[in-house]
Amino acid sequence: MSSIIEALNVSTPHEVYHLAAQSFVGASFEQPLSTGDITALGTTRMLESIRLVSKDTAFYQASTSELYGNSPSPLKNEGSAFEPRSPYAVAKLYAYWATRVYRDGYGLFACNGILFNHESPLRGLEFVTRKISNACAKISLGLQDILSIGNLEACRDWGHAEDYVEPMWMMLQQDKPDDYVIATGETRSVQEFVDTAFAHSGLDSSKHLRQEKRLIRPLEVNSLAGDPTKARETLGWKPRRTFDELVRDMVDSDLKRWKANQRGDAFPWDAPLYPDDKNIIITRYSLDR
Repeated sequence: MSSIIEALNVSTPHEVYHLAAQSFVGASFEQPLSTGDITALGTTRMLESIRLVSKDTAFYQASTSELYGNSPSPLKNEGSAFEPRSPYAVAKLYAYWATRVYRDGYGLFACNGILFNHESPLRGLEFVTRKISNACAKISLGLQDILSIGNLEACRDWGHAEDYVEPMWMMLQQDKPDDYVIATGETRSVQEFVDTAFAHSGLDSSKHLRQEKRLIRPLEVNSLAGDPTKARETLGWKPRRTFDELVRDMVDSDLKRWKANQRGDAFPWDAPLYPDDKNIIITRYSLDR
């Protein structure tokens, strides 16, 4: 917490976007204590630091659709019941209410962005969407033969991460702090994601797919779909990219990376992040981690 306070004192920020967390649901079952410390208490450390030394700073908390779990309403909005089904979701629920407490109790401009699944080519390989797109690229190039996967029936509301960054900023530009659901309002199953990705790669998914019980969570969330009405009416936001565009973007990006890897080319992130600053370098990503 002392380092957070020091960072606030040095930077005197107008806005803080708190995105840090142990964010992999599967890993939270294996690491529940560290997930709670990082994801739940980490948010409280941020809020308390702002309260102490930077009370005029607007604060964005990255909440999650996992808060809702298997709650009964088909479309989840800001008033839907929470029913967390993982240590990750429980930790995020703590962080959600901590943000509300600091907003109502101390007058902080603090917002919860309840973002449903947002994906991109930068998604970690431990997440199912990137695991699928990466496998499609490798299989199409003869570098892999089988994609091992867990629950194919789970349904999620998937959007493109580039679309979801804008409403984070929009929330902090409002006259009053509030909480918003950011979603597309549509659900697709993991099976549909697989079929779309493999079809785009010219592959038959049935020939390369293997379900494994070890990849299924102890508690599963069957379906999550968000209702973005409030964000549309208050923020003027709506997603621009479709599900198919998202999947194609992820598959094409992984295919480009693996082709470059085969040629021995440098990846784009091997170049300086800022052309005028030779000292800032993004390190090479390990494709086989």
